[in-house]
Amino acid sequence: MTSPKIVVIGSSNTDMVVKLDRLPKPGETLLGGEFTSYGGGKGANQAVAAVRAGGDVTFVARLGCDALGDQALAFYIKEGIDTRFIFRDPSAASGVALIFVGGHGENSIAVAPGANAQLSPADLEAARPVITGADAVLLQLEIPLETVRSAVAMAHEAGVPVILNPAPAQPLPDDLREQIDLLTPNESEAGALSGLGYQFVEGKRKASKAAEVLHRLGSKAVIVTMGENGALISEPERSQIIKSFKVEAVDTTAAGDTFNGALAVALAEKQPLPEAVRFAQAAAALSVTRSGAQESTPRREEIERFLREHCDKGGPGEA
Repeated sequence: MTSPKIVVIGSSNTDMVVKLDRLPKPGETLLGGEFTSYGGGKGANQAVAAVRAGGDVTFVARLGCDALGDQALAFYIKEGIDTRFIFRDPSAASGVALIFVGGHGENSIAVAPGANAQLSPADLEAARPVITGADAVLLQLEIPLETVRSAVAMAHEAGVPVILNPAPAQPLPDDLREQIDLLTPNESEAGALSGLGYQFVEGKRKASKAAEVLHRLGSKAVIVTMGENGALISEPERSQIIKSFKVEAVDTTAAGDTFNGALAVALAEKQPLPEAVRFAQAAAALSVTRSGAQESTPRREEIERFLREHCDKGGPGEA
């Protein structure tokens, strides 16, 4: 089978990670943590997830002309990602994320975007042929919204399906919502985008209400990821819950990115939406059993083996 062409447009960071028994409170200093460094950035994480899930992936991004940028680019090339449209910026540093990981796998993250903030609509023009010729385009919100709007319009005009993972959440213009084929917020992001707030959205039935609001605001299909509570697939005429896989979490960093990268591949392969979500959930479940962002992302054969081993567990439920 020919690998589907996936274009990921987004951020590239280096993740500086400190593992602790628990997350520090505001103003608190904790000693005794373990430090590691990984490749990260939501765009890069999703690009790596997509190529490992079986996609033919082109990554459109911007890196600084520094050692971190050199390391990131070398890694993407090694993974088999098309890096022709990763631009180097002499005036900005490569992006960096500072991450605390607690003893139960929870995390908190602060990001210095650097060159990511300079990715512009003009950069997209060079990549227009691959964007308009893709089987799916996947974006997030760690690059300027103006650039996201330009990329979405470019793909939409060419009839290319657009998936937007709205993270970190911010208000979306109406014209952008209408051109997105699939919106993939988590509970927190669904709460922010719907105006209902996280506490209201937390839980299956409340996520359904948030999705209904998002539809009224112009969103087409919506998938709300809910961690151990599964994923809500919501379309204007129907909705359903796809149950999650139960695994022992070690590090949840980039689980959502792994989900989105694998989802883009499955949908570009024309898998039905519930099956595509199940495939993406398997990839995410595997990723949380390992440390790191890109390093934790499973490959296609691992995902398929996991699905075979768990064929009698999980699946559709009631929304």
